[in-house]
Amino acid sequence: MNMTFDIATSPDTSASQELADFLIVESRERGDLLTPLKLQKLMFYADAWSLALYEQELTTERFQAWVHGPVALSQYHRFKENRWRPILDEIDRPDMTEATAKHLCEIVDIFGVETGPALEAMTHQELPWIEARGGIPDDQPCNAFIDKNTTKVFYAALAAKD
Repeated sequence: MNMTFDIATSPDTSASQELADFLIVESRERGDLLTPLKLQKLMFYADAWSLALYEQELTTERFQAWVHGPVALSQYHRFKENRWRPILDEIDRPDMTEATAKHLCEIVDIFGVETGPALEAMTHQELPWIEARGGIPDDQPCNAFIDKNTTKVFYAALAAKD
């Protein structure tokens, strides 16, 4: 299945911001206020499953394999003052193609029901994060990037099992 997505058009971090904004607004409208931790994991899974299912990245920004799971640095810096508190910033829903919005809503349907720590634990059991860390203990800092090809192949294999 080939779908056209619209947010990975520029090598800068604007696509990451649009991705974050959509997930924050969509979750908020469903009654869930995202913490930065949960936002980061939803962003990672949105991009990972888009790569796996549609061979299309949602952001050209690469995720780093931090202690608490995958992190898009641009959005970490944007919301780091929130720390563990929900993101309450006034944010407008960005315009997306129907295909992109549908994909992101499915991500919120599936992964949005989990807590940030539960999503973190999930990423710690999956090859993309494990491989990027290269044996560094889970509680030790790491700035290594998660390989998008590994991500694509890993989640495509999971999709093929269903």
